[in-house]
Amino acid sequence: MKFPLLGLLLLASLLGSPTRAEEGPVCPKTETLSRASFPEGFIFGTATASYQVEGAVNESCRGPSLWDLYTKKFPNRVKNHNADVAVDFYHRFREDIKLMKKLNTDGFRLSLAWPRIFPHGRMEKGISKEGVQFYHDLIDELLKNDLTPLVTVFHWDMPADLEDEYGGFLSERVVPDFVEFANFTFHEYGDKVKHWITFNEPWVFSRSGYDTGKKAPGRCSPYIKEFGQLCQDGRSGFEAYLVSHNLLVSHAEAVDAFRKCEKCKGGKIGIAHSPAWFEPEDVEGGQRTVDRVLDFIMGWHLDPTTYGDYPQSMKDAVGARLPKFTKEQKAKLKGSTDFVGMNYYSSYYAKASEKPNERQPSWSTDSLVDFERYGEDLGDKDTDHSVALNDHNRKYYLQRHLLALHQAICEDKVNVTSYFVWSLMDNFEWQDGYTARFGLYYIDFQNNLTRLEKESAKWFTEFLKPGLKQKSSKSTFSEEL
Repeated sequence: MKFPLLGLLLLASLLGSPTRAEEGPVCPKTETLSRASFPEGFIFGTATASYQVEGAVNESCRGPSLWDLYTKKFPNRVKNHNADVAVDFYHRFREDIKLMKKLNTDGFRLSLAWPRIFPHGRMEKGISKEGVQFYHDLIDELLKNDLTPLVTVFHWDMPADLEDEYGGFLSERVVPDFVEFANFTFHEYGDKVKHWITFNEPWVFSRSGYDTGKKAPGRCSPYIKEFGQLCQDGRSGFEAYLVSHNLLVSHAEAVDAFRKCEKCKGGKIGIAHSPAWFEPEDVEGGQRTVDRVLDFIMGWHLDPTTYGDYPQSMKDAVGARLPKFTKEQKAKLKGSTDFVGMNYYSSYYAKASEKPNERQPSWSTDSLVDFERYGEDLGDKDTDHSVALNDHNRKYYLQRHLLALHQAICEDKVNVTSYFVWSLMDNFEWQDGYTARFGLYYIDFQNNLTRLEKESAKWFTEFLKPGLKQKSSKSTFSEEL
């Protein structure tokens, strides 16, 4: 059982509002680090994603998603688990919102399940009124409890009908379908929700789904280590770039629609990247190696949404396999975020890899970088509450990280406006099924999905107490952006 750790930071966009404020935010002086040490209005929240927590896959006229089919077709690739029930957030969201309040958080990041709203992927094929109402009820309950909703439009649950029809994001036909769905949600919820994310972790979605075969739809070439023999189809070194290209064009068009939405006036929109911090494993050429891997991980999607095109290092390395944007697409992409979301797990050592076999291309051989991450495994202690609830490593991580975050904001003057912990509770963790536990709350899968408070949740609750009542009714997130 691994304890990966993840947080989402929201920073003001690289264009428009600066990421570094010259005068800097006002950081109160406190004797100990707590919420009160951060600028007034800074949002602290938790996060989940629709497929990972909702369950109820056959309720509210919800259509099947890519992950529904993948978990049933390839159970061996998801620990023989599925998310048919997940942690039953669909029925228990009011109970879970009480847990958010108990934590003293004031924000919550959620995602919308495309097939729960458009069961077959398109409006013309039907809208689920129950699905639409579910998210109204969820958002209303959050607002009633003074929790600011941050809504992600796409967190990987592609409607299965569109995946079957044209391959989902492998085809440019996905662009109008995604924009139609996104625009519908903007107009449906835009008067209540003022903070939006178009896509979650495009690097992971593209690479893991279409280059390494690690996640749905599990596509890769036979020569890929670990998953190559499991992939029934795919073309590594090609498909991931095509998928990301269509995703980026979809993002730009959706942002254009958002900025024309009258209901959405005063709202902000961005994209959530998933970079990591890298240190060079070897001194010689080390920084060049780090710069290169950052271009391939973060610049791949951050550069187009900031400057309108891919990093030059990617163009040089990938060549003709990297699709090109039209002039119109570049213009729409440039400055297409009001803020930059940063999902991050942990740090890596990066080292230059050997010269690749050009006949076996992949993202890894193009980036010419190998990296490694470390984790902790609970193994058969997973159901032992005396062990599983005492997640001191996560608690210490939060302590050290929030100290570093405070220094970045208050000393380095980085314009960070909010922090969301992944995750509120344990959930379906993609290829790891229910074996990886990210949550502040432990889910007892053997006892009616009971929510149990971990040590990290207890610490976070105490951390957020000071300054809670003095919190401004207007968040820094809204004002700074």
